[in-house]
Amino acid sequence: MDKKITVDAGRMITSLEPNPKKRKTCMVVENNGDFSHAVSKTTTNSIPAAREGVAKVAPLMDAVVKVFCAHSAPNYSLPWQRVQQYATTSSGFIISGRKVLTNAHSVEHYTRVKLKKRGSDVKYLAKVLAIGNECDIAMLTVEDDEFWEGVSPIEFGSLPSLQDAVTVVGYPIGGDTISVTSGVVSRIEIFPYKQGSTELLGLQIDAAINSGNSGGPTFSDTGKCVGIAFQTSKGEDIENMGYVIPTAVVMHFLQDYEKKEEYTGFPTLGFEWQTMENPDLRLSMGMSSNQKGILVSRIAPTSPEFHILKPSDVILSFDGIDIANDGTVLFTHGERIGFSYLISQKYSGDNAIVKVIRDSKIVELDIKLATRIPLVPVNIEAPSYYIVAGFVFTVVSLPFLHSEKNIQPNVVMKLLDKCLNGMSQSEDEQLVVISQVLAADINIGYEGIAHTQVLAFNGNPVRNLKSLASMVENCDDEFLKFELDYSKVVVVQTNTAKKASEDILTTYAIPSAMSSDLKT
Repeated sequence: MDKKITVDAGRMITSLEPNPKKRKTCMVVENNGDFSHAVSKTTTNSIPAAREGVAKVAPLMDAVVKVFCAHSAPNYSLPWQRVQQYATTSSGFIISGRKVLTNAHSVEHYTRVKLKKRGSDVKYLAKVLAIGNECDIAMLTVEDDEFWEGVSPIEFGSLPSLQDAVTVVGYPIGGDTISVTSGVVSRIEIFPYKQGSTELLGLQIDAAINSGNSGGPTFSDTGKCVGIAFQTSKGEDIENMGYVIPTAVVMHFLQDYEKKEEYTGFPTLGFEWQTMENPDLRLSMGMSSNQKGILVSRIAPTSPEFHILKPSDVILSFDGIDIANDGTVLFTHGERIGFSYLISQKYSGDNAIVKVIRDSKIVELDIKLATRIPLVPVNIEAPSYYIVAGFVFTVVSLPFLHSEKNIQPNVVMKLLDKCLNGMSQSEDEQLVVISQVLAADINIGYEGIAHTQVLAFNGNPVRNLKSLASMVENCDDEFLKFELDYSKVVVVQTNTAKKASEDILTTYAIPSAMSSDLKT
């Protein structure tokens, strides 16, 4: 029977009461000056070794800070509003260059971020320099010189090995002082990152990561930072399963920012592929018994690969590294890992050499890697909207789908299919829908239309919301005719609709007929 597993991003919402859980492990609490830490007797086979690791980390704790953030998130159901402001606390740590690292989800939709050092009663105002949702990392700084006094930055170490001892430091739920938990690295592979709906290299550890630990450093037994705590898995049969963003991903974020003075993101594959584990499939593609690879199935029209690769190409290697029939490549210590790891080591704009079988011949191709915006965005700062005659038009995004809990199941399935499998035909393509209809005399009979995609307006295809708003605003035709999915149609008189729009905005206390990004 399949077990339901949920992923917790690990940020502590301060307005919620703690919800302690049953633990099968026995905890030993030790006091060391002004901080206390807990060591699980079942975490490692050697308690003295765990204590030794914590002792090496102790001098570095002054560089671990508590992050206070006030959030003002968009209201995706009513896109002209924002939800009630809420506050969270999480962890962060100081690195060289007068910078602080934490998680992206710790400061998403922030209005104000403050940092407090260990043992201090002062909260310093922080400035957000970069947010990387794909890798769930954010970079902050503080302009007040006093904040940086007496603190040595934390240094990064190399990727740890399986069973290496690790120590997680942060400010989790249950108290105000710093907390330390110890464990070992239990797995190294490509993991799903909840914040960006991406898959990147990650470390699985058995040290406790609780709400508020997000953004805190994870140290090796040598006192070097080997990653950032960021999420946990929770399920009926799951215990002590936390995840850490490894230094390879962290350094990619930092170097990308240094190269371009902004965060541009991780490059992504511009094509879909399938495994070639079936021998008949390999034979049909003209592969010999000693050749292995993956089969290109679809290529995104907006990707650089669209003009180089072809469907039915068999990719044998990426930058000289052979790809197995199951899509994996050799990793450290004889382990295998998904070949997407190789792409994540590159930067947007980099080139790579792929060896492919095409028409039974081996060809080497030079492809350019890029960061691609999905048809359905995973993270957006604020939703776009446009209102005419009471019809609320908006853009489909993952947060929008999460917020609309009352969508009909058949509509949800169709939108989710486009979310998972849809490919943009142009760089600016969006899925525009009528999210709801604000009841008025002008739209009688249309009130039940909701979450339905708009395909065309007056015979012209709708490419994105901005183009739709522009066509409607400049329309001189007698009617406004919207062609919708499921062969539905909406028709209203142009002059009557535009006159009614002002009264509808006033009735529903909506400040503007369109979001600010559509006004430019």
